[in-house]
Amino acid sequence: MNVKTGLFLACVLFSSQGLMAQTQVFKGAKIYPISGEPIENGVLIVKNGKIESVGKGNDIKIPKDAVVTDISGKVIMPGLVDTHSHIGNGDGGDGSGPLHPDVRILDAIDVNSDTFKKARAGGITTVNIMPGSGHLMSGQTAYVKLRKDPRTINDMLFVSDPINEIAGGMKMANGTNSLRGKPFSGTRGKSVALVRELFVKAQHYKSKMEAAKGDKSKLPARDLELEAIVQVLDGKRVVHFHTHRHDDIMTILRLKKEFGFKVVLHHVSEGWKVAKEIAEAGVPCSIITIDSPGGKMEAVDLIFETGGILEKAGVLVGYHTDDGITDSRLFLRSAAIGFRAGMSEKKALESLTIANAKMLDLDKRVGTLEKGKDADFIILSGNPLSVYTHVLQTWVEGQKVFDYSNPDDKKYLTGGPDVFRGEFYSHHDDLSEGDMK
Repeated sequence: MNVKTGLFLACVLFSSQGLMAQTQVFKGAKIYPISGEPIENGVLIVKNGKIESVGKGNDIKIPKDAVVTDISGKVIMPGLVDTHSHIGNGDGGDGSGPLHPDVRILDAIDVNSDTFKKARAGGITTVNIMPGSGHLMSGQTAYVKLRKDPRTINDMLFVSDPINEIAGGMKMANGTNSLRGKPFSGTRGKSVALVRELFVKAQHYKSKMEAAKGDKSKLPARDLELEAIVQVLDGKRVVHFHTHRHDDIMTILRLKKEFGFKVVLHHVSEGWKVAKEIAEAGVPCSIITIDSPGGKMEAVDLIFETGGILEKAGVLVGYHTDDGITDSRLFLRSAAIGFRAGMSEKKALESLTIANAKMLDLDKRVGTLEKGKDADFIILSGNPLSVYTHVLQTWVEGQKVFDYSNPDDKKYLTGGPDVFRGEFYSHHDDLSEGDMK
């Protein structure tokens, strides 16, 4: 590590919690606000966990009482938003049936899981944690902020009251994942019939609730499964739909048209085959990049060019990790590969930030560096789309949650057999000192 980088990292090794109440200024870096063009010699001002201002150094007045950190030569961009992950050691529906809309992943997340440290090391600050994809409906997802040292899952959620507020979306799937033995249907056609039947029941349940007009004596008996589907029908809960083949994608578009729910298509290995239809339906796509052979047959036609093809068709496109399918520490690489395969630089950067925030309905809080938004940002060693770039620091709401210069943090980026309680092992070499120059 060279002297300049060492001084930069050393100067911010003080308590981030103490800084949250102070005005923090990061100056000299190239800033990618995502909401606008990159800013050379930029200034980012943070106070009380929110962004106070962002702009060119000559245009921003620095408060006298601010703690100023010069990070010239580095890059700042918004914290990364992962629309599809399985970190937190959660589970989902069991084998008792193919549809589990009442299951909440937040009831199964271990906030002490080392997988969260791995995600922070990759620059991820917001995550949509999913129950598994082995069911037609695996259950309710959780939108999680990767705050440091949470005591309970409540400390990580975007909502303050998960009992009375909706904490995430609804995970659904089609294709081969849900084609199993009894009680699963075993065929694509019957799978869709089961889903439609459940939505029709929910429509009737909703009608009964509306007919009661606040008269509790007329309300139908509470049904946790149908209650969750009504939230989907009302647009309060986004459906995150695992799908691969083009025919399965078309099935989802028919379901959306029939029942009117908000949906994000996930994976879409063959999305490039039906890009026009996806665009006409106005449906966003959260896609994955897998750069090694193997996996399920329905993903055999997954190509790197999907992001660019969908972008050109007018589809809102984002990437996800599906961790542990791909590693949270390498999330930046997904957009880099998409860029090299045809995405524009602008949309590639958006695909890890604001595009994903929009898919989670969180774009008013995260996804760009703008006044009033949460102070979630990352400090990089170089261009975000360069393979030689590494995450130096990750900040959530004005608090530092990952620091490469901290040995305890560094091991979660570089891996090794002593990390992740034996669950994960490094598949790349440790970063050399030259990489930090």
